[in-house]
Amino acid sequence: MGVNLREIATLQEIEMESLRGKVIAIDALNIIYQFLSIIRDRMTGEPLKDSKGRVTSHLSGIFYRATRMLESGITPVFIFDGKAPEFKQDVQMARHKIREEARAKWEQAVKEGDREKIRLYSQQATRVTDEMLDEAKRLLDAMGVQWMRGPSEGEAQAAYLSKHDVVYACGSQDWDSLLFGAKRLVRNLTITGKRKLPRKETYITIRPHLIELDKMLKDLGITHDQLIITGILTGTDYNPRGVKGLGPKKALELVLEQKTLESVLSHVDWQFDTPADKIFDFFKNPPAQDVKIENLQPDPEDVRKILVDEHDFSPDRIQRTLEKLEGAEHEREQSSLEKFL
Repeated sequence: MGVNLREIATLQEIEMESLRGKVIAIDALNIIYQFLSIIRDRMTGEPLKDSKGRVTSHLSGIFYRATRMLESGITPVFIFDGKAPEFKQDVQMARHKIREEARAKWEQAVKEGDREKIRLYSQQATRVTDEMLDEAKRLLDAMGVQWMRGPSEGEAQAAYLSKHDVVYACGSQDWDSLLFGAKRLVRNLTITGKRKLPRKETYITIRPHLIELDKMLKDLGITHDQLIITGILTGTDYNPRGVKGLGPKKALELVLEQKTLESVLSHVDWQFDTPADKIFDFFKNPPAQDVKIENLQPDPEDVRKILVDEHDFSPDRIQRTLEKLEGAEHEREQSSLEKFL
């Protein structure tokens, strides 16, 4: 989902510990999709479920990964989507159709026992429900992790907080927050560790990547407006395919040559219902609101109730992680006290 700027981005590999003391705005929907896609049975592609058949992959991901961030001294703030812009409706309908087609292919792959296709199509069929989002918010409350619902796109709200120095960076796998003007983007924040390469018996170590907007613009020799134009040409959530024949590098070349959106559009075949200038204006001025970062307290008993009593998580494993969560909270309180003194 979203724009792909990897080919032209300036990436800096970092360690989790380098973000200690920082507040990171987490693109909640992006991260929940990630958990639902990754945390699955390798043989069937099915997500984790409790004894009543309810999906719990998203709860597992949030609990363990948010605790890992807190242990590293990071304060995550989860940002959920509000009302999507009207011109995104067609894209959402198209994605629904793609998921339905992927589900049929996934079922066939299970019959054939093709593990790679099972992995691929089960991930493509991933669907986030309102119930899952409500469960995620309830768990975050119990963990003492702040969350908010933006007036529109979650990435736009996260970028707004970054631009106004309320948070240090945005945490997401998507690049759109840079188009919305975020000062910094951290990728791979919730998938650090060893991962198997698709169709290979090879494992790689994934570490967080930091992308600083000003440095990226300077390295590319463009303005932020021109980065937005480059992204639109490549393809965004509002024109997913992008302009035919233009990947990030070719789109950048065209923008460097033509400079403005009007001039660029005179050199391409725009085949989307939504005008390019409307998408550009949305990235420049998306709905967003101010928010204050709060110091919330975890409620271990409520966490146990949600995960153990209601969703059959292992009591021992939850207890061990709760001890880490409580340790992280104690360390944060000590740090705050030392700064005060």
